[in-house]
Amino acid sequence: MVQSLLKLLPEQEQLSVLSELKDEYEDLAESEQFGVVISSVKKLKPRLSAILFQLQFEEQVNNVKPDVVAVTAACEELVQSENFSQLLQIILLVGNFMNAGSRNAKAFGFSISYLCKLRDTKSADQKQTLLHFLADVCQESYPNVMHFPDELIHLEKASRVSAETLQKNLDQMGKQIKSLEKDIETFPPPQSENDKFVEKMTSFVATAREQFEKLELMHNNMQKQYEDLGKYFVFDPKKITPEELFSDLNNFRNMFQQAVIENQKRKESEEKMRKAKLAREKAEKEKEERQKKMNTGQININDDGDETGIMDDLLEALQSGAAFRRKRGPRQAANRRGAGHAVTNILAKELLQENSSPSSGAKKSRLNSEAKKAEPVEDTGSLEDLLDVTSSRSN
Repeated sequence: MVQSLLKLLPEQEQLSVLSELKDEYEDLAESEQFGVVISSVKKLKPRLSAILFQLQFEEQVNNVKPDVVAVTAACEELVQSENFSQLLQIILLVGNFMNAGSRNAKAFGFSISYLCKLRDTKSADQKQTLLHFLADVCQESYPNVMHFPDELIHLEKASRVSAETLQKNLDQMGKQIKSLEKDIETFPPPQSENDKFVEKMTSFVATAREQFEKLELMHNNMQKQYEDLGKYFVFDPKKITPEELFSDLNNFRNMFQQAVIENQKRKESEEKMRKAKLAREKAEKEKEERQKKMNTGQININDDGDETGIMDDLLEALQSGAAFRRKRGPRQAANRRGAGHAVTNILAKELLQENSSPSSGAKKSRLNSEAKKAEPVEDTGSLEDLLDVTSSRSN
């Protein structure tokens, strides 16, 4: 409401004209009646400006103070963090190693802005960056360095602070306090006993001046801390603003943490691929061994007598047809040849005694009987063996 009044307030000349119409108050429109009433208030605009400043003062303090605290704390954390300093040493060492033999070798330091460029240097296979390599080195050899993000907790807040805006807000606050103090000194006496403006504003401006001086002191300390940080990291605080510096450092911290996560995922993926490859090689080797044993007519029995996997072998043998291709053993072959010789001898004798035989039916009966006696009983090993025996007997 106060802001709207200040924005729409008529000029002093118009207010003076409206004040002359107070005798015709009842005949005026509502807006003109309001103008007549406010025109009777002395120094109306300074009063409204002071009231608005009082209403907004706490908000202005809350906008300035956290930013000052964040920048100051970030400066202190960077100087006190030993793990971050050690990380910078490792980066400088790796950089000098990579630049060995060039004009950039044996460097004493590097610009803070270079930290965000570590991700731009990639390996030959384009799968990793220099930042991933540094994260791996720190995780394996310097585990304490991995805790540096936890030591720089105010970086993110400080990266959003504009030093220029902060200075403008403080300057504006100081001007408003000074203007209010001057208005109170030159303010006319109260128009009535209900006019408490001077009394209330005198109390407020004293409190506002005290808080402003504390903020100004904190801001001066922040500037000193930032200048000391510039000496510590060897950069010009006038050329590099706090917003630029803390933005680069905060981005580097986030990229480093992301690189650690990506390294972990890559290692897990490689481990899964390694296990899958070993399992695949083992399965192929077992399959080759089973195939080899089936081809030789063997059954997969363990050394301890465990017949685990026999049913699988038998099913696979039936599906592939290996069960019907069993080779004859030497004993079976000898028995077959012996049986053939016995039948040949009987036929020869029968031919020699053809004249003395009673009839051809008797000959045939005796021939079959002798052949059956001469043929030994054998254990056929497969379907083909049975077919061969049947064919032999038929012949």
